[in-house]
Amino acid sequence: MVNNGHPRNPPRSAIPDLRYVPPPGLRACVEVMTLAELRSRAQTQGKVLSDPQRPSFHQVFALDSGTLRQTVDFTERLLTPGSWLWVRPGQVQQHGDLTAGEGTLVLFEASFLDRPTATAAGLDDACGPLLWRPAPDSADAWATRLALDHLHREFAQFAAADGAKPDWHLEVLRHLLATLVLRMAGHHSAAPGDAGLSEAFLRFRTAVERDFARTRQVADYARALGYSPRTLSRATHAAAGTGAKEFIDRRVLLEAKRMLAHSDEPAAVIAGRLGFADATNFSKFFHQREGHAPGAFRAGIREV
Repeated sequence: MVNNGHPRNPPRSAIPDLRYVPPPGLRACVEVMTLAELRSRAQTQGKVLSDPQRPSFHQVFALDSGTLRQTVDFTERLLTPGSWLWVRPGQVQQHGDLTAGEGTLVLFEASFLDRPTATAAGLDDACGPLLWRPAPDSADAWATRLALDHLHREFAQFAAADGAKPDWHLEVLRHLLATLVLRMAGHHSAAPGDAGLSEAFLRFRTAVERDFARTRQVADYARALGYSPRTLSRATHAAAGTGAKEFIDRRVLLEAKRMLAHSDEPAAVIAGRLGFADATNFSKFFHQREGHAPGAFRAGIREV
């Protein structure tokens, strides 16, 4: 892992990208540690874990005791014992008070897993679920925790081995990580329902992720996908609790926040990247949904 934050002084500008780098002597694109180990590493390196960052790798948190507040894409999530949090690449993350809880953290790059596993687990799904709170005594909770504990033990053995790491042990880690993410993805799967609506929403969500900067009009998506705007709105409301237009606008707003926090580009440039005719229209869109101007949001997110 490259780092876990950056010095608080001087005041930060753009939120930094964090790229995954295996610990010295390891070539696995996966790492498992306790939150206590994360805190110790940050202290040793002089890093500030509470600073916002935008990792390029996946992070899975499993909380055992206490509480953990993690802000992901500018929304705070509260983890209680037994909770799981999956933070995906590109999401803006900010740690809360890591001394308030104990648990386990798994870091990994999607490329470590084979393509069928990555597809089945939805690793490329930018809209994938974040927080999972299984029933404490459920079979799902037990099986997923067992997968995590096995992965943790194997990683510790792998990391502690002297000399060259055997290929077979690397494959064990790969398969154990696959088991963990597939179990988590399976628990997050939507309940069975109208197959037509489910397919419509999934296709719409994929199209929005690809084209939200090109068009914010439901009619454009409906025409491209072969549905009526009304069908898309019904499907989106059933799956996401909101209409199709609002779903698109929320995705645009999220990207606007990421770009404002992550870069020093002027609002006019960001407006163009998001498909707005000019900075005025972008500012109006942003203000209507956030209650303040883009510049005020950027200043607020970068306050020390």
